[in-house]
Amino acid sequence: MKWIVLGTAVLMYALVILFPARKSWAAMGAALCMVIIGAVGPLQAITKLIDWNILLIFVGSLIIAELFIYSRVPAVIADTIMVHSPNAGIAIVAILVMTGIISAFVENVATVLVMAPIALAFCKKIKLNPRMFMAGLAVMANLQGTATLVGDPPSMIFANYAHYGFNDFFVYQGKLSIFFAVQIGMIAGAIFFYFSFARAGKGKVDVEREKAQTMVPTVLLLLMIFGLAAASFIFGGLTIASGLWVMALGVFGFFWYWLIRREGWAKTFDMAKKLDWDTSLFLVGIFVVVGAVSHAGLLDDLAALLSMIVGNNVFLGFFLILIVSVIISGFVDNVPYIIVMLPVAASLAAQLSLKPELYMFALLIGSCLGGNLTPFGASANVVAIGILRQQGEQMGFGRWLKIGVPFTLITTCAAAAFVWLVWA
Repeated sequence: MKWIVLGTAVLMYALVILFPARKSWAAMGAALCMVIIGAVGPLQAITKLIDWNILLIFVGSLIIAELFIYSRVPAVIADTIMVHSPNAGIAIVAILVMTGIISAFVENVATVLVMAPIALAFCKKIKLNPRMFMAGLAVMANLQGTATLVGDPPSMIFANYAHYGFNDFFVYQGKLSIFFAVQIGMIAGAIFFYFSFARAGKGKVDVEREKAQTMVPTVLLLLMIFGLAAASFIFGGLTIASGLWVMALGVFGFFWYWLIRREGWAKTFDMAKKLDWDTSLFLVGIFVVVGAVSHAGLLDDLAALLSMIVGNNVFLGFFLILIVSVIISGFVDNVPYIIVMLPVAASLAAQLSLKPELYMFALLIGSCLGGNLTPFGASANVVAIGILRQQGEQMGFGRWLKIGVPFTLITTCAAAAFVWLVWA
């Protein structure tokens, strides 16, 4: 049974790599195979392995993110930054930083989509090729998606596994947590882009100021953040209350858009159809597959192998988890990888009598920031390249590496150094 489960999981990974546009089909098909061969029971898969709380948070936050884009509030903030920046180079860096901050609370692809028109219009005004700016939007969004519980699916998965609440991403057991590690990485990334865009322009740029359509989605976003923080404090971690709260806000926003804003059923249905249902189904399948892998004892075998390689060298374990995560996530979807590796990292830390955060944070940083390495390492990268192609600009593999490699190395090293100093 162990070999059959391993073969099914490997086949699923291969299909995800070869056919990323059909990743949900691969994951759901593999999950069905696990049930058919008896690796897990159907009732067990539905009630124990599939994390409905994570799915509720994910779908609810997607709806709120779409409405936030619709409100045009991010564009208004970007215009304000441009007006108050002393020159074009600093304005670009400030917009990239703002993109990252938004992405800490809004899904990465949605963030890139809302900021792309702003970046393109800005580049046209100062006659700057938009390739680097667009790549910057993607990598900064991916970077900050790691910072909070609602930033990206890997953060949600980590929170569920480690029993982290929303507040624990900021301070945990009296120590600065993963949020601040990411901010150190963001500062390093901002410095990198400052020198990249230092000669973009000396004078101020005139902008045609946009107006916000409505503030309701911004209120929903703030309610989501504060509600998650309150639930984390009251219930001591991530519970079903968090998922129900986010989903309730999402449902309210859905009906507000349809009935109160009177956008009509066709537009409302179109908005719902455009939500990332592919990733939602992908998560369902992955939960079942990884559950089967765990029940078969394969994760214990992997932990034992890593333990044998690392021995008693704590730094070697930290470095190995970090660098392997960066490389793998540069080419493979980080969701299945992080689900598999979280218990392995925690087990390895326990064997070395370490706080599990040291290795789990290394895993989270490496697997999320590693997606910036290549043009297909993260969905936001693919979207940014697609937008450039629509503008008649080509962003090949080599050109991306000129931005992705130094940015990934600088930000990963900065964030990892913080984690090592605080948690080692």
